[in-house]
Amino acid sequence: MLDAHPIHESINRAQQLLGGDREMVVASGVIVAVVALSIGNIWGFLLGIPIWFLLLAALQRAGKADPLMRQVYIRHTKYRAYYPAKSGLYSQSPHVPPHWMK
Repeated sequence: MLDAHPIHESINRAQQLLGGDREMVVASGVIVAVVALSIGNIWGFLLGIPIWFLLLAALQRAGKADPLMRQVYIRHTKYRAYYPAKSGLYSQSPHVPPHWMK
């Protein structure tokens, strides 16, 4: 018999804002706003708006491909030293942190 109360789909969904990763969308908006304000005239805002829409389109495309792409990339760069391509009969294994041995 199946579960009477399965986990609702919205519990497992990644948090997105405007179709992209929430933190990346907010960060891109803040960066574009800072650049537009640093220029200090109307041309800064006229330049900042299309740049933000281009960044938003790229983040929406990434969010549609994989909603957790940022977390996966951060984990990939964090563990890059632990899985180098070292195949062969006499290759050295990478250093494994002691807390992984538990």
